[in-house]
Formats: sequence, C-alpha cells, structure tokens
Amino acid sequence: MKLKNLKLTNFRNYESFEYDFKSNKTLIIGKNAQGKTNILEAIYYLCALDSVRIRKDLELITFNKDFSNIKANIEKLGIDIELEVILNPPKNKLLKVNGLKKTKSKDFLRVLSCVNFSVNDLLLLRGEPANRRKWLDLAIFQVYPLHSEYISKYNKIRLQKANFLQNPSGTNINMNMLDVYNAQLASSATNVIYLRQKYLTELKKIAKEKHLYMAQGENLEVKYNTIVEDMIEPKELNQILLDKLEEKKEEEIRKMQCLVGPHRDDVDFFINEINSKQFASQGQQRTIVLALKLAELDIIKKTTGEAPLLLLDDVLAELDNIRQNYLLSAIDNDIQMIITSVDTLAFDKDFLCNVDILKISDGKIAG
Repeated sequence: MKLKNLKLTNFRNYESFEYDFKSNKTLIIGKNAQGKTNILEAIYYLCALDSVRIRKDLELITFNKDFSNIKANIEKLGIDIELEVILNPPKNKLLKVNGLKKTKSKDFLRVLSCVNFSVNDLLLLRGEPANRRKWLDLAIFQVYPLHSEYISKYNKIRLQKANFLQNPSGTNINMNMLDVYNAQLASSATNVIYLRQKYLTELKKIAKEKHLYMAQGENLEVKYNTIVEDMIEPKELNQILLDKLEEKKEEEIRKMQCLVGPHRDDVDFFINEINSKQFASQGQQRTIVLALKLAELDIIKKTTGEAPLLLLDDVLAELDNIRQNYLLSAIDNDIQMIITSVDTLAFDKDFLCNVDILKISDGKIAG
C-alpha cells in the first residue's frame, strides 16, 4: 500500500497543500508549530475517520473557514484509488472513494491502513483509561472496520440511557423502559467487548515476542480489564452483561450514571507480573509502546495482506539509539514511512540517503 499524493484544503493551518510522495521514506522537517503533525493527522484521518488529537471534526477546519477537504491518491494491490473526505459541519462528513459517495463508514475505512506512532503514545501507559480505550479502538478499526459502527451504536444507546437516568428528583423512573435500554446496551456492548478481546488476544502474543527481543529477561503481559476475564462466546457474554446491569440497576438509578459497559474498561500492562503503569521506568514504558506499535503493523499486514503506512510523529528523537535502531531495522522495506522531525540530526547518513525531505514552514512547503 502506497500513498502517492495528498491534497489539503482548509485543514488545520493549511489553506492549500499538495505533495507527491515519491519515496518509501519521507521526512517532514520544520520548527515546532509549523504544521508537520497536521499532515500526518490528515493521512491518519483517511484511515480511521478520527484523530487522537480532537473531540470534534470542527477542530480540523481552518479558522474562519466553513469546510475542510482531505484528498489522497493511493495504490493498493496495484490499483490506484482516490479517497476524499469533506468536512462541512453541521452536516455529516462526506466520504468518497473514486468519486463515489459512501454512506457507510465501514466501506471507506477498509481502503487505507496505517499505524500512527507519536510522542503522545509514549505517555499511553500513565495516561487516562479513556486514552487507552481510544488507542485500542483506533487500532481495531484498521482490521475490523465494522468496529466503528459498534462503538458508535453503543455510545448512542449509552447516551440515551444516561439522559434517561437524569430523572428529576422525586419522579418515579419507568423500570420497563430502563429494562429496554439495558437489553439494547448489553447487545451493543457485547459486540464492542468481543472485538476488543479478539484483537488483544492476537496483539499481546506478537507484542510479547517483540518486547522480549528488545528487553531480554522482561516478560510483557497485556490484560484487558472488562466484565469477564477470559474471552467467551458473544451469547454468554451478552447474558453476563444483562445480569450485571440488573445487579447495578438500583445503584445506577441512585447515582444517575451508566455504571456497566465497555466505556469503563481499561488495559493493563505488566512487566514480570508488576503493573507497569505505576512502577515501570520511562525506558520500560517506551519499550512497551514500541512493541505494541510494531505488533499493530504485523496484525494489519497479516489481516489485510498488504503493508500499512507507518506515521512517525517526532517519536525518534524521544527514543534512545537502541530503540531507534530496533524500530528502523524492524520495518520491512515494503512499508512506506512518513516521519516528522525538527531537523535531520536524529538520523544517520545511511538512512538519509534514501529519504525524500519535505520542509514545512507556517503551513506551507518551504524552499
């Protein structure tokens, strides 16, 4: 899979941007706050229809502009494909593949695959549970596009139930309606949890091997904290969720909150059976995240049959030489890398020999 061309209109600080990617390695350099990361964000948005940096699509549109356009030409399995996203709130985003409108996000998400690795990812372990859930869900979208619809449906039902629970004090709540919400919530939660478990089962095996290679003697274990410890069939999982929702019904009414579901789940990482969130050194945390990202690459390639794009956002400068070398040597030659950096000092001469260098200044390509 190759990104051949990217064109942006009114995206972040780019009123107009276009670039042809001619090499498998592109290095985007420039001072901070010039727009380097925005280019990677646009590419990743075409993969996941989401970004780790935003809450609302409106944040992606250039200030004082009404819309934003992201367009790319890619090559997949030897076929040229044009992808386009038009953001024009409050309307829904417009998705096009080869000029044809796609009404379902899963039909768009299955086209381009990539792995994004940024400085923020290095803080994944000690960040909030919501950050780890978002990392996990964005990774799953790359191989199971339907997961985006599962998440969207679950969040919609959860919000409806939450609003229903915000019952004025002293007013009797409709228990039959609450049972309806719980049945719908259990069904949609089952889809979310099952796919998370399925994905993590594969990820933790690959990440464990890669981590052991980088940190010999340190054993990595990944645990998904949800309503059940082990992966079970959806029908059984659905019943467990229904039972838990029934058990927590009175407490949910009293607190006026949704207390059961994947929106409260988390992911734990253990080094030699010690929880790394509290006790891992900075170097150990970075080794864990590096192993996770390389595992993501392997899963996408294995599942889709084609190498994804790798987006590295200022991350190499934050890794020591050992981890830098492992990352760059572990990347197959068929993987297209797009890297941002303040300068070229973090790269050796051999690496720079085969790299296209794109200089950015104030949202424009510099000479």
